[in-house]
Amino acid sequence: MCGIAGIIDFGHGSSEKTLGSMTAALHHRGPDNASCSFHTDAAAQIGLGHARLSILDLSPAGNQPMHYKSLSIVFNGEIYNFRELRKELESEGHTFVSNSDTEVILHAFEAWGVACVHRFIGMFAFLLHDRQAGKIYGFRDRAGVKPFFYYHHDNLFLFASELKAFHKHPRFRKEINIQALYAYFDFGYVPSPHSIFEHTYKVQPGHYFCFDLEKRALSFHRYWNVDDGYFRPKLDISYPEARQHLSTILESAFRYRLVSDVPVGIFLSGGYDSTAVTAILQKNTGQKLKTFTIGFSEGNNEAPYARRVAEHLGTDHYEHYCTDQEVRDIIYDLPVIYDEPFADSSAIPTILVSRFARQQITVALSADAGDEIFAGYKTYRALYRKFRHIQRVPHFLRTPAGMATRALQHALPGSKATLKHKLESFSKLMLTPEHEAGMALLRKYYRLPEQYRDRFIRRKNEALRTRYDDDPSHYHHFMDMLCASGYKSFLENDLMTKVDRATMSVSLEGREPFLDHRIIEFVSQLPISYKFNKTTSKRILRDIVHDHVPREMMDRPKAGFTIPIHRSLQNGLDFFLDDYLSPEKLSKSELFHHDFLNENVKRFRAKKFPYKPFIWKLLVFQMWYEKWME
Repeated sequence: MCGIAGIIDFGHGSSEKTLGSMTAALHHRGPDNASCSFHTDAAAQIGLGHARLSILDLSPAGNQPMHYKSLSIVFNGEIYNFRELRKELESEGHTFVSNSDTEVILHAFEAWGVACVHRFIGMFAFLLHDRQAGKIYGFRDRAGVKPFFYYHHDNLFLFASELKAFHKHPRFRKEINIQALYAYFDFGYVPSPHSIFEHTYKVQPGHYFCFDLEKRALSFHRYWNVDDGYFRPKLDISYPEARQHLSTILESAFRYRLVSDVPVGIFLSGGYDSTAVTAILQKNTGQKLKTFTIGFSEGNNEAPYARRVAEHLGTDHYEHYCTDQEVRDIIYDLPVIYDEPFADSSAIPTILVSRFARQQITVALSADAGDEIFAGYKTYRALYRKFRHIQRVPHFLRTPAGMATRALQHALPGSKATLKHKLESFSKLMLTPEHEAGMALLRKYYRLPEQYRDRFIRRKNEALRTRYDDDPSHYHHFMDMLCASGYKSFLENDLMTKVDRATMSVSLEGREPFLDHRIIEFVSQLPISYKFNKTTSKRILRDIVHDHVPREMMDRPKAGFTIPIHRSLQNGLDFFLDDYLSPEKLSKSELFHHDFLNENVKRFRAKKFPYKPFIWKLLVFQMWYEKWME
């Protein structure tokens, strides 16, 4: 796990010193070594920078940038099956000088070209320069576990693991993308491929780019798509057969995530996902695994459940209870750690558990993605029920019902904001073509109510197209669409961003066992009833977990990894509103209609504001703006 940064400057106006500063900005991602290579040829200045966190082959032979013949690479991530690939390459005559997975990528690219990516099991963002061909390639893993930003403007191409590296280049222009700003207030993050800045983007998961240096031509190519599994016919397989096959895949995927030359542990919440990872690995490991959890005096406290699971499985368990002071301190750190506006408040406990675990381990397994893969969210069940209700409205009544509801919505006073929002949502769904209603329902759930989003940003702009705007017609079932959309958007832009920045802020490598692509490729083709029915979600995963942990220990309402941030901002943390949401601060950026925002901040303080997440999003943005734009 590392940080990568680099420059392709066709204007020949960059320097090795600037590259060094960009790389140094990522020191937290790789404190063990920092190296750069910088050269100038007829086409451009090309600089590659790497900050290393040593995980495999701890010797200097694993340092980067790494060179082999005419190929050079900087790589962030892990190729878990690199030993098998190395054996295959050695049988074809390749010889190696290190025991790193980075060197295997170089040889794999020489042997198989861009098709090598299909052989990789892992998480990765890497840039490879082929000097002989005069081309540069950039690859991002299938699910988007590892970040990969780039800036492309005025004959300059920058790339990095985090945006903060770009601020070190004097020609990086910090212009806010207004469409991205709207999207941030919708989702609490900026969805890929976009960024908060103009001319700045994220390489999309399952994609690679090719930059022809002579032609100055940049092209993007998709090599993997989660939808492919959902669009295929469902597997004709019995439930016991599916359960056995999935158990085999999970064991393989989880074992791969233990490949390391440094200590490894697991984030354990006591829920089904983290329990599955812990139980399967502990069963197949000869020594006690280290498990870590965070407890809360308020909010969803799963620490007692995690402790019971750890005791049953026999892990070496550690827990830490979050204090109010720790929450305050971490909130101040958020704009540094998340250098693009990011409003998932569960980042706070994720940072805390990362700091806690880093005292003993260098690699932590996190069990994210179980809900997206196995239809686990309560939200999915609620949306499914709403979708079924919409389907029951006769076709000939849909337009009249939509028009009548719209009229009622406009007739209501502004004080009835919550009811107006519900009526607006129903009206739009009734007036949406029937085959698009499911995706429209999903968009309405995630996006900010229009009475807010159209009134507080000064510059009007069209909404960004996101993965929630994809064509829904090819999915076999509404629940397939929900799972696929979550995998393509929320998982990458929220969960993976949250865990990557939180863990790497303390030089801890975060690994995601459920994001082995073999898992989603199999589960996406299973019949819906194997994952979800009227009473049970994650059916097949639950049954596998019950092979290891008693059902009565696991059966309880789903909680989540959260703290009561909105209530705290109205009580003990209200000084953050004084510091960042004052009339003077809200008017400073000239982005907002600050009178409207001032009124809503007052209503929030008085506990009369219905859309509380908006205030947290606004606070996070204001803190980010003060750190990176002033």
